Amino acid sequence: MIYGALKALHKRKVADAFNVSWVKSSIILGIIFLILGMALILILKSLNIGELRFLLTAKNMINNYGFLGIFIATILAGTILPLGSPSLIVIAASLGLHPILLALIAAIGFTIGMTINYALAYSFGKAFVIKKIGKEKLEETLNIWINWGWLIYLIFGFIPALPIELLSFLCGLLKMRLRIFLILTFIPRFIVFIVLAYLGEQIGQWLKII
Repeated sequence: MIYGALKALHKRKVADAFNVSWVKSSIILGIIFLILGMALILILKSLNIGELRFLLTAKNMINNYGFLGIFIATILAGTILPLGSPSLIVIAASLGLHPILLALIAAIGFTIGMTINYALAYSFGKAFVIKKIGKEKLEETLNIWINWGWLIYLIFGFIPALPIELLSFLCGLLKMRLRIFLILTFIPRFIVFIVLAYLGEQIGQWLKII
């Protein structure tokens, strides 16, 4: 019913999807964290962090509990908790976790978290979603959906900086088919996490951590 009403509205331009407040602020924050992360990596390289003793303890903890920790963290990150799953993937891979297995576990965990959002919105409706993300964000997200539908969910899934958890609520609210939702959630994040995991592995090797 909501979806039918949305399709009747006027279409918007491509740029409009990236021009809403939460999308712009997320991209800006993502760029800032990227710059800070690059600066931190250069600092760690100058300190020869690979030779520090405490790093051995960190690596042992990651090897023993890393996959479980990543699984739990990405479930939580799939909700609206700001845990920063992309940065967690890079850090875990830089400390020696296998990139493919790491990406797979993280993508599964993230998908579970997103499905929780989907199920809650599906079950409790608009009032619940407004309570969780706010009326303004919901309206902005609905406006994005007017022109693009599930395609924007797929596109945003490939952009690590964007909190697509907001869109998972909308998918549940609009009662998207669960099978389609799971596919569109898992595949983009799995691909993104693979890229980030191999990036983390290269960083770990460059810093002589692994």
